[in-house]
Amino acid sequence: MNSIVILIDNIIYLYSIVLIINIILSWLTAFNVVNANNKFVYTILDASFKLTDPLLNPIRKIMPNIAGLDFSPIILFLILGFLRNLLREYGLGLL
Repeated sequence: MNSIVILIDNIIYLYSIVLIINIILSWLTAFNVVNANNKFVYTILDASFKLTDPLLNPIRKIMPNIAGLDFSPIILFLILGFLRNLLREYGLGLL
């Protein structure tokens, strides 16, 4: 049981890293620092959007943009951190 909890915790951690990559690359393309027409950049952007959008879109439906800023990644970080804390408290305490 302990190894399953650790595996789920690691998956949530890796998903957080993908979310950070998504945020950074979207900022870099918005400010024209990197070219989205580059095949390598487009591939990474496409993969990160496909991984993060299924969880970000429901948050975006509930919470609108405030002054043109998208705060849905921050809400998702809070949810992921909460889930990791729950796993650490209750998942590891089952043993």
